[in-house]
Amino acid sequence: MGSRRGAAERRRTKPAVIGSVAAVVVAGAGFGAYAVYGGGADGEDTARTKSAAAAEKVKSGPLTAAEVTSTAQRFLTAWQQGDVAAAAAATDDAEAAKALLTGYAKDARIKDATFTPGAPAGEKVPFSVKATVAYEKATEPLAYDSALTVVRREGDGEPRVDWHAAVVHPELRDGDKLVTGKAGDPPVKALDRNGAEITAAKYPSLGTVLDGLRDKYGKKSGGTPGVELRVVRGEAAGDGKGSKESGADEVADKTLLELSKGTPGTLKTTLDPALQAAAEKQVDGKKGASVVMLRASTGEVLAVANGGHGFNTAFLGSLAPGSTMKVITASMLLEKDLASVNEKHPCPKFFSYGGWKFQNDDKFEIKDGTFKASFARSCNTAFISQAPELKDDDLTRQAKEVFGLSMNNWSVGVSTFDGRVPVQSKAQMAASLIGQGGVRMNPLNMASVSATVKSGSFHQPYLVAPSVDGRALATASRTMSGETLGALRELMSYTAAYGTAAEAMAGVSGDVGAKTGSAEVDGQEKPNGWFTAYRGDLAAAGVVQQGGHGGDTAGPMVAALLKAGG
Repeated sequence: MGSRRGAAERRRTKPAVIGSVAAVVVAGAGFGAYAVYGGGADGEDTARTKSAAAAEKVKSGPLTAAEVTSTAQRFLTAWQQGDVAAAAAATDDAEAAKALLTGYAKDARIKDATFTPGAPAGEKVPFSVKATVAYEKATEPLAYDSALTVVRREGDGEPRVDWHAAVVHPELRDGDKLVTGKAGDPPVKALDRNGAEITAAKYPSLGTVLDGLRDKYGKKSGGTPGVELRVVRGEAAGDGKGSKESGADEVADKTLLELSKGTPGTLKTTLDPALQAAAEKQVDGKKGASVVMLRASTGEVLAVANGGHGFNTAFLGSLAPGSTMKVITASMLLEKDLASVNEKHPCPKFFSYGGWKFQNDDKFEIKDGTFKASFARSCNTAFISQAPELKDDDLTRQAKEVFGLSMNNWSVGVSTFDGRVPVQSKAQMAASLIGQGGVRMNPLNMASVSATVKSGSFHQPYLVAPSVDGRALATASRTMSGETLGALRELMSYTAAYGTAAEAMAGVSGDVGAKTGSAEVDGQEKPNGWFTAYRGDLAAAGVVQQGGHGGDTAGPMVAALLKAGG
């Protein structure tokens, strides 16, 4: 998919948004007891002598409670009074703040706003917003909760609001803006494969998916637009992961408030209501969990769910897939005669390549073991030991030519990240063989990998049938030989029955195959847990971020979904 990615230039993560706000109402008109930050400070500065200013010490150390409270009050008071310049001056990025705060009234048509602060939590101050949105003769009340964080400004250490667009509204990302007017895209009434309406109320995970469907098909589905307050995504609206060509940062505009309803068009999807309900159940309460199920023979998306509903990690995530990548690597080694299912294959405790020393989980080794045993137990060194025999682009070509990945040309019906397997050398190339290095995937990609193994060829996943709009689906340039395909299925089947996937797949009957994975991530105490598997004509994959071993975390989730498929 085409990407609207822009390099995010803010240097810190967004402040956490605090939901339920215990309001603390300030005496008077909300904030009347506090002086508005502005002109007085300027006069004070001009009165200082240069020598005095130079001698003044830069403020440092933790912020005091008084500094946090007074800074938040200066900002919120000025914003409520419509003094945009003063409000912006109370932040650490006055230019960006002024632009967005000006648009709050001018473009979003928000008026009569009041801001009620809650109790500070360290450097964070939650606040609630009540306002009115007015466009021509239409008006609607607006209420939501947000939060700000106070930091010391670089250079002088003065306390300032750490500026991010999410301060204005929690749905905003840096680079976005709020706009009220006639909707650019008419609403869409999305239907499941049986013709029943899909709603975010029924399937909470599908909120971002429904936004994406409207973004792509709103003008094609026969509806008429209404008037609404919406988030218009900007160039820097991505999640900061993936590459420019990936499409991973492409996020749909979002409706926040309808002032007058449009007439929706209808759009049928491939989602199965029973499987979607099962997927929702599996991720419920698991913020870092995501799962996707496909029909292997066609690529139809039957279910997609995310435990955290603000970002569609299942389709747009860009994460190291860990040892689930060994399915692709194994297919390459089998094709190149660098491995054979039942022949002996090295699995030492350690293997050094390109200046890095690689090891297995808990430093295990398999003496005189076969490649099947190494695959089933997920031996890292069994794969990395073959790096000296490989060209830098071998894995990249395998992923593209056989599995249809890393080509940036999937046309699913909503924006997707189509996997990334860059050409790398030395230690990074070796790390890629086990799903680390520069390799990035998401559950949609890894479900497609299992689907390719099961069906024998790549079928691009899709949520909306290509017949709806005549679009062409991506294709892979070649398929595996029958011998390689049979060997790969044997490896995955053995892993599901006797390897690291056996516990999770217990009770999943029929023609099955699976692979587990754990991916180390800098700064995380626990790795991301991955699992990909197939059963009959169904293929599924999932990830639990910071979950640990894939067999223990993502495995039960995927297995339950495969069981639900009957």
